[in-house]
Amino acid sequence: MPEKLILPAELKVCATCSYWDGERRVDGELKLVVVDDCCEGQCLVTETAKSGLHPMQAERACLWEDLEPDSDTKAA
Repeated sequence: MPEKLILPAELKVCATCSYWDGERRVDGELKLVVVDDCCEGQCLVTETAKSGLHPMQAERACLWEDLEPDSDTKAA
């Protein structure tokens, strides 16, 4: 069984990007992302396979976007 990694959502790796569609669990309240240590997924920007731990600084075409949901703007 692969080991699990707990990452702060602010860490700029593929697993914490909203454009990465790999297997992960996100705790919105604690702002943590849980992934397998050998997780793989697809980058929706570059349309290539990426490790969840791939650092965004290594990519020139990276459009890393925080997993933080858009703020709710409610009309009064």
